[in-house]
Amino acid sequence: MRHEALFRFRSDQAEALFRAVSPEMEAEVNPRSRAECLLERPGTLVLKVHAEDVAALRASLNMWLRLISVAQEMQDLAINQETNP
Repeated sequence: MRHEALFRFRSDQAEALFRAVSPEMEAEVNPRSRAECLLERPGTLVLKVHAEDVAALRASLNMWLRLISVAQEMQDLAINQETNP
């Protein structure tokens, strides 16, 4: 794969975010790109995307970054519901 992007997300909910996106990683089938998600250390979620071409990298990044963003938004809503019923 010729193109690569690496993102590190520091969050108190990094482990919950990892659990939220992990099932999507297992189900992903794309011949032009490959993504990895892992916990680097407590509080840091790492997203690595490898792609054959720039268009595939952009498309994959759009999907994974949006998925992580939605997972973070849902986690924030859940925390707010617990603290402010």
